Amino acid sequence: MSHRMSPKTRVVFKFIFGLGIWSFLVLGFFKLNGDPVMQHQFQQSPINGRLLLNKDNRWTGNEATSTTTDRYLSPAGLAGAMAGVDEVLVDNRAVIDDEQLVRDVESRLPSLPIAYWSKHKNVVQKKATCARYPSIFELEFNNIYWQTLRSSNGTFQLFGAYYDIRKRSRIGPAVRILGMIDRIEPRVKTFCQLWFDGQKEPFIVKTFEYKYIWFNKWGNYKQGIYQPYLIACQIPKPFRGLVPASVSLVEKQCDTATNNLRVLYNRPLDDEKRGFAVCVKGLDFLYDDLSVRLVEWIELLGMLGADKVFFYELQVHPNISKVLRYYEEQERVHVTPLTLPGGQPNVPGFQHLFLSKKTTHKRQNELIPYNDCLYKNMYKYNFIALLDIDEVIMPRRPEDRTWHDLMERVVAKGMKLKNDTYPSYNVRNVYFFDRGDQHEHEWAKDTPRYMHMLQHVTRAKNYTKPNQYVKCFHNPERVLTLHNHFPIACLGGTCHSYPVSTDDAQLQHYRADCVRTLKKSCEEFKENQVRDTTIWKYKDELIQRTRRTLDVLGFFKPSSTGGGGGGSLLRGGKDSLYKR
Repeated sequence: MSHRMSPKTRVVFKFIFGLGIWSFLVLGFFKLNGDPVMQHQFQQSPINGRLLLNKDNRWTGNEATSTTTDRYLSPAGLAGAMAGVDEVLVDNRAVIDDEQLVRDVESRLPSLPIAYWSKHKNVVQKKATCARYPSIFELEFNNIYWQTLRSSNGTFQLFGAYYDIRKRSRIGPAVRILGMIDRIEPRVKTFCQLWFDGQKEPFIVKTFEYKYIWFNKWGNYKQGIYQPYLIACQIPKPFRGLVPASVSLVEKQCDTATNNLRVLYNRPLDDEKRGFAVCVKGLDFLYDDLSVRLVEWIELLGMLGADKVFFYELQVHPNISKVLRYYEEQERVHVTPLTLPGGQPNVPGFQHLFLSKKTTHKRQNELIPYNDCLYKNMYKYNFIALLDIDEVIMPRRPEDRTWHDLMERVVAKGMKLKNDTYPSYNVRNVYFFDRGDQHEHEWAKDTPRYMHMLQHVTRAKNYTKPNQYVKCFHNPERVLTLHNHFPIACLGGTCHSYPVSTDDAQLQHYRADCVRTLKKSCEEFKENQVRDTTIWKYKDELIQRTRRTLDVLGFFKPSSTGGGGGGSLLRGGKDSLYKR
């Protein structure tokens, strides 16, 4: 006789069974939670954000390993494993203090006198007769790196201030302020509030001059367009020998300023100058991955004797940023971020479109980084060259392997003519034409195809005319303002530039075409070309240096040895270093 449970009995039985299982789980949970071994496991697995990121924003911590066997996981081991799965990695460094914060801000914005302000911010000027020191929170910033003065006749966008005590300056010690004004021939009277360490009030002087860094025949000579200027403030005699901590530009002497620029005085402690600095205008290569060519260029400049390359950066491809960071860590380059002032666009892409279509605006804006680079480095280097990344000043004589060798000969030649040094020494331009990706030239043997300059050894037979599209070695003790191709103003009188013979050096310019203003004569340049392998005297070492850097940065495919064949580099598409 079979016994069957009634439906009501089955429901009761299921309820009791489920209650037992639930009770067992609850008891197990509380037991695990109170287990000291469990607590020990959690204590041994802290969240450490410092392991998360390295300088390339990649996690560098070791992978978690289990302390249990594959056969058996104890409850404590199970909990530890679960903790590893759920662990999150964040940057949990201690909050930085005010002193560290000041140093960080100063490194990001060198023109802001935040250290001086931090030191004196608690000094209350209850009875200041004229002009109190402006709080950094009351300054008017524009596009991050600029500070503003709105006058009754024009707006000033100020970028940097520099202490100038060069011997040939006719106005004596001065603070020079670099910026842009939306006026031509500005007539508004302004004053410089010079703030010295330990002084509760500024010493105020009338602005000495607005030096125009442009020629009206070049275009854009109209009101309302930002024009480049160098503004001079003379240091009063009682304060000569003292470096101002900061300077403010105001329209009325006792105004509380809306700008306050740290006065830069970058003089070496040993007062010894190095050889050569190279300044590069704002890089605008958001969509062009010129990273490999940039490596070859930087390595060649190092071999020629460039002690440091100073880049200004608008918008660049991520691979270019990767290259620049690498060389910054080696202290071979310095990168200064840059924006356009006023209402000019700074949105990526739109800025590039603006600069490509508004060429004269572009040229005027370029004068800010060029002259900032001059004034930051005028006490540190014997010569400063302004170069684009497709240009190289190449010594032509076999015995001249460096710029030092070249300039030793050139300066001596110049001294014979006027018994004095020249403000600048100009080198004539010649085109090494690049036919783009078609490679309408023979590939050089035993040379990797990614070595752009080494592969392009055919140039125009004729140089561009003297004084046209030249590049110079500038003597920073003699020049006052610089243009891309030559000095605009010099200390002590007229600018004279010494023309370097093409037997001694040439400016090798690697382009697909001539500049727009040479369109008529460009076909003649292209039709009459000669082979020029001067650069090959650096070939073996340049290949070795470039290959080593590209390998360190991971530019080669894993199966590639970085040898002489094409296609070994990671380029665009699915194999590119940077994936959007």
